[in-house]
Amino acid sequence: MHKTVFICIALYLLAPVAALAAAPAAAPAPPTVAATGYLLIDMDSDVVLTAKDPEQRLEPASLTKIMTAYVVFHEIQSGSVKLSDEVLVSEKAWKTPGSRMFIEVNKRVTVEDLLKGMVIQSGNDASVALAEHVAGSEEAFANLMNDYAHRLGMQNSHFVNATGLPDPDHYTTPHDIVRVTEATIREFPELYKLYSVKEFTFNDIRQHNRNNLLWHDDSVDGVKTGHTESAGYCLVAAAKREGMRLISVVMGTTSEKARINESQSLLNYGFRFYETHRLYSAGDRLTRTRVWMGEQEELSLGLDRDLYVTIPRRQYDKLNARTEIQPNIQAPLAKGQKVGEVIVELDGEVVTRRPLVALDDVPEGGIWRTVVDTVLMMLE
Repeated sequence: MHKTVFICIALYLLAPVAALAAAPAAAPAPPTVAATGYLLIDMDSDVVLTAKDPEQRLEPASLTKIMTAYVVFHEIQSGSVKLSDEVLVSEKAWKTPGSRMFIEVNKRVTVEDLLKGMVIQSGNDASVALAEHVAGSEEAFANLMNDYAHRLGMQNSHFVNATGLPDPDHYTTPHDIVRVTEATIREFPELYKLYSVKEFTFNDIRQHNRNNLLWHDDSVDGVKTGHTESAGYCLVAAAKREGMRLISVVMGTTSEKARINESQSLLNYGFRFYETHRLYSAGDRLTRTRVWMGEQEELSLGLDRDLYVTIPRRQYDKLNARTEIQPNIQAPLAKGQKVGEVIVELDGEVVTRRPLVALDDVPEGGIWRTVVDTVLMMLE
C-alpha cells in the first residue's frame, strides 16, 4: 500500500539541500552582470539565485589560492603541518612572479605567516613556499589539489600550480570554486577567519587585502580576488546577514571596480529578495511507518542532514511539505537507509526533494514474526 503523509511546516522552526536547485520564480529579475561567468548561491540550501555559465571552464587566476589554502588547512587539521612550522624559502618560491608577500630566499618563515601572506596579500611566493613545504614540490602539491577537488565533486577543475599563474591545463568553474569555498567555511571556521583580515605587515611592508568589499560591506567576511590579463578580474565573495549565508562568484570582469560592483550587486539582490529557513534538523522524527518481518513493527523516519529552503521573501506561509513512503517496507533495515522522500512545495511548485531515511536499525525478526507478517501482508 502506497502511503503519503502530509506534514505541517508550521510546527517547525526555521539547515543543506542535496542537489543544486534553482530559486522559485516569485522575485524580481536578477541584475545584469558584466562577467564571463558568475554565480550567486545560498550556502545552506545550495539554491542558485542567479547564474551565467556556472559550469564553464575558466581561468581562475588567484582564486586558485582558495584551493591551495584548503589543502594546507587539511594538512594542519591532520597534524602533518603546524602553524608554527618554519619553512625554508626556496629560490623558486622567491622568484615566483606576480603578487608577492616579499619573502627572502634561504630565510625561514612560519606557516602561519605564509598563510597570511597568501590569503591576505595574495602572495604567489607564499603559495609556492607552502606547496613545497606540504608536498615537497609545487607539482606534487598540484596533484594533492586535484585529489581534493575530486573528493569535493569539482568535476570541471584541474590545477597545475598553487598560484593561479596562467596555464592551458589550469582551470575551474564558478560552480566548482563555490564548492571549495563552502567546504572551507564549513570545515575550517577558525582558519577561514583569515579571509576577513584587512591587512598584514611582513618584512616591514604593509599590504591591504585585495578584497575591497571588506571595507564596503560589513556582512562580507571573505573570500578572494584574482587577476591576470587573460582571466580578467575575478572575485569570490561570502557574506552573512541575519543568519543567511550567500556566496557570489564573478569571473572575467573588466576592472577592479567592476568586480566589486558586480559582486555587491549580486549580494544585495540575494539578501533583498530572498530568505532562507531551516525546516527540519537531521535526526528529527518526521513520521513513522510499518515495518514487516522485523524485530519491531514501527520505524521512525527523518532526514540524514538538516533541510534548508531558500524562497522569495514573505512566501513562508505558502510552503507545504509532505512525505512519500515506499510500500511494504521489510526488515532488515539499516539506519540511514532511504525509504521515501520529503517533498517541499511553494504554491504547488516543488522547491526541493530530500531522501526520507530510517532513523534506526531494524534487524530481521524471528521465524514466528516472518510467518505472521507474511499472512498479514497477503491480507492487505
